[in-house]
Amino acid sequence: MPLQNRVTPFGDIVAIAQRGLFTGNRGILHDPATRTLLGRRWAGKAWLICACEFQGRRRTVMGGRSWTELFFLDEAVALAAGHRPCFFCRREAAERFRTLWASSGRQALPTAAGMDTVLHGERLERRRKRLHPIPAPVADLPDGAMVVVGEDAFTLHAGLAHRWTEAGYDPPRKLRCADWLLTPPSTLRVLGAGYRPVFHPAIRTTSGG
Repeated sequence: MPLQNRVTPFGDIVAIAQRGLFTGNRGILHDPATRTLLGRRWAGKAWLICACEFQGRRRTVMGGRSWTELFFLDEAVALAAGHRPCFFCRREAAERFRTLWASSGRQALPTAAGMDTVLHGERLERRRKRLHPIPAPVADLPDGAMVVVGEDAFTLHAGLAHRWTEAGYDPPRKLRCADWLLTPPSTLRVLGAGYRPVFHPAIRTTSGG
């Protein structure tokens, strides 16, 4: 039985067998004795995207009173859920994210805490995932953005849309319109300014990326 530690594009933490390219955290959310989640789904505003491997360190998942290891199919899913790159284990990606955050908003380099505060307001509405109006035609949204059609989430890449499922991504399709934007607006601007998230191989293969 898989642990309840996989994150959907809607930010929910679920128990599915899906393997992910990234881990990450929102603080301590679990009981190490039972390796199950507590009632809360975040312990602070810093929601991070971390490397699964870093300097040879190995962690026992949900094995101690440290941060709760969460897993994402790829970086586009993690960004849509409201996370950002970690400055400790993904320093290069985090610095690029911060630089593009500043340039896209024509502002000084933000602190990590400053970005977290903005993202926290954009990721949640009454303790649930906040959905945003789509600011442009779907075809004009940057690669890595995620949108909602009905009850489904789609990752956009190279003019195609890939539906996220518990088993991974479905084959791509053209998407003319969508109902909502899942990716926080500030992160969308970072993607539009040139940040390139790491995509699952299913996307890179079918889209030719």
